[in-house]
Amino acid sequence: MGPLQGVKIIELGGIGPGPFCGMLLADMGADLVCVERTAPPPLDPAVDCMRRNKRSIVLDLKQPEDRASFLRLVEKADALFEGFRPGVMEKLGLGPDQCLAANPRLVYGRMTGWGQHGPLAHAAGHDINYISLTGVLHATGRRAQKPVPPVPPTGDFGGGAMFLAFGLVCALLEALKSGQGQVVDAAMTDGSALLMALFHSLDAQGQLSMERGTNLLDSGAHFYDVYETRDGKYISLGAIEPQFYAELLQKAGLDSEEFSPQLDARKWPELQRKLESLFKTRTREEWCGLMEGTDICFAPVLDLREAPQHPHNRARGTYVDVDGMTQPAPAPRFSRTSPEIQHGPHVPGADTDEVFMDWGVPRAHTSPGD
Repeated sequence: MGPLQGVKIIELGGIGPGPFCGMLLADMGADLVCVERTAPPPLDPAVDCMRRNKRSIVLDLKQPEDRASFLRLVEKADALFEGFRPGVMEKLGLGPDQCLAANPRLVYGRMTGWGQHGPLAHAAGHDINYISLTGVLHATGRRAQKPVPPVPPTGDFGGGAMFLAFGLVCALLEALKSGQGQVVDAAMTDGSALLMALFHSLDAQGQLSMERGTNLLDSGAHFYDVYETRDGKYISLGAIEPQFYAELLQKAGLDSEEFSPQLDARKWPELQRKLESLFKTRTREEWCGLMEGTDICFAPVLDLREAPQHPHNRARGTYVDVDGMTQPAPAPRFSRTSPEIQHGPHVPGADTDEVFMDWGVPRAHTSPGD
């Protein structure tokens, strides 16, 4: 019963950020139909959690009959989105002009790395390239070391999929007022640039160095960093505010005079070395017993398998088990229209007949693989 219940959305099958965007919308209750090709998907459908809550149909959009069937689905849809290079959908005769002619209130989402226009629009690329162009990758890493590609892919999933989902919902809300659809151009470079908004502000105030690993939030400050513990594990600190920093010093038994002033960047490297030595004197579990749950702004650094077992994540139901597979639960939370995982991943084409029947659309042709 999520907040998008009753909204019909078509996803053109792809990889990575496209399926993730579709998962976000399907988790919120949208009737999301993924139109897939006859070729095997890149991930094993049985364990691809980004297929959850979706229905799958198989169409060969190079065939006139299946293009006709697709356009009949478009007539019934509220939105569709695709993640191909610019011009691919136009070559199929299924670009925005054709689809909006069939359904003037349709929201047509397009997600690419570089956007629908610009000198790089038709070039190949991946997440690492998109975040390179927008300052994200340059800022990620430690002092005097090369940039490190972040995980998860910031450009694909943050700058691309989440901004596309946001754009689609915004355009759907506008269409309720105007009765008119429109095209949403979600470029991963645009979204990645927006993710750096805070750092543009810091730069404008003269509070940002272009040397990575020397700033407040990029591991430059001793009170905002990751430290190894005696057992080879790690903890994280984020004691930025003075009162939180004071509690860190008190709990850790540190000399407040030696560790002041907090924001004197000239002392940060030396103080980092002292904290490195300190945190190696106890295990991660011992530091958790001393600091977790306090106002120090502290957390253990957990791996992908440890995270679901943490008491806080268990209490909030941050992770769920679907068909024997642990995966993140839908987010965010709602007080009334709570999203749910109705079912796990469906194999390609599993719902072809059902979708056409439910949407009241006649099939023009039965594709191979149905």
